[in-house]
Amino acid sequence: MKRIIVCMIWLLCVMGNAYGQQTLTLEECRGLAIRNNRELRISKEKVTEAGYDKKAAFTKYFPSLSATGAYLWNQKDIRLFDTGKLGPIGDLLPPDAKSAFLLDIQNIWIGGISLVQPVFMGGKIINYNLIAGYAKELAGSMNDLQLQHLIVLTDEAYWQIISLVNKKKLADAYVSLLRKMDGDVAEMIREGVATQADGLSVKVRLNEAEVAQTKVENGLALSRMALAQLCGLPLDDTPALADENIDDFPSSRSAAAADINEAFANRNELKSLDLAFRIYQKRERLVLADMLPNVAFVANYLVTNPNSFNGFQHSFGGMLNMGVMVNVPLSGWWEGTYRRNSARAATLIRKLEYEAAREKIALQVNQSVYKANEARKRVAASLHNMENAKENLRHATFGFEEGVIPALNLMEAQTAWVAAHSELIDAQIEAKLTDVYLGQALGRPPVATEEQHKNNR
Repeated sequence: MKRIIVCMIWLLCVMGNAYGQQTLTLEECRGLAIRNNRELRISKEKVTEAGYDKKAAFTKYFPSLSATGAYLWNQKDIRLFDTGKLGPIGDLLPPDAKSAFLLDIQNIWIGGISLVQPVFMGGKIINYNLIAGYAKELAGSMNDLQLQHLIVLTDEAYWQIISLVNKKKLADAYVSLLRKMDGDVAEMIREGVATQADGLSVKVRLNEAEVAQTKVENGLALSRMALAQLCGLPLDDTPALADENIDDFPSSRSAAAADINEAFANRNELKSLDLAFRIYQKRERLVLADMLPNVAFVANYLVTNPNSFNGFQHSFGGMLNMGVMVNVPLSGWWEGTYRRNSARAATLIRKLEYEAAREKIALQVNQSVYKANEARKRVAASLHNMENAKENLRHATFGFEEGVIPALNLMEAQTAWVAAHSELIDAQIEAKLTDVYLGQALGRPPVATEEQHKNNR
């Protein structure tokens, strides 16, 4: 009964692990990476920041309104006339007459409201708003570039794991094959149809295969950790991938081709450089605006206590004034000329960077096309080599079992089969990744789903 309970507990644990292990598709890995990547979240916040900067720039078109208030205590009042100079006549004056020459300014209250409406600022406000708009577009372009880069990194990590999973299957199969062969050769040595040298050769090859098997296992564990880190998962959380059980990866046999103009139209790097060029053009206009007259409409309402408009009575009194204010810079033209030339040089630098980027992108697209076509040819050649190695292994195995082929020849056929299979795996994964890189070079890398785009915005 105790053994039955133990077996049931073990079975429940196995079932719990089987049902608890998560299986992720490539699209799900991309979605997790987009949702949890900190660099992408930072770039999204920069888009938000630029959006608020643009709204702040738009407020410059509207009048600025400000209110000012002040309180002042004075030790002494102001006496407008010295009644002591009147002599005896001054002494005859009633107290009210004497107080008429005294201004009570001991407690002064001052308040005012000012309104300034820009009329002409040399184009500064218009160009400032244009720069803010371009900056928002630039932040969005950089965010899209970060998103595309993250998707490519996720695809690389995903297919690296699929490659290592298949190589682990291959290494496990090879080790099992050599272990079986080790037992067969040991039996043949006992029967006297094989030598000790044959047995040692098999054991050496088995040790090498087990070392290679360990390296593949370690590489697979590290690759799973790398994908978990990209997806924002704990490093010890290594979910299974949906494509791990695929033994053959279908790839396009047709020759790859590309339109460079498509890359010029879609690449976010060019969009960003073009926006930077436009920003620097508007910066030139800002420098020029500092050299031009500024015109603004001004209105103020001033209130005081004591009332300076009615005999300094202890009451609040105010008045409204309005007018036009003109500011003409007179001494800044020399400095402004140098600043404008500096801004022109900076704009020219951005233009040259844009042209250099176009040349590099054209070269990158051509290189990606060549690599994609080379990968297709490599897959075709690897498939052919795999068929030959498989047929060679079949003949060698049959000959070894019949006793007409030595163990060394069989191991060579097995090694050739393993190498051909490994080469085929590498070629198929490379073909998939070169398609990814070609799409990236053209500005259309693996696209996130609609929900993932929504999460990124």
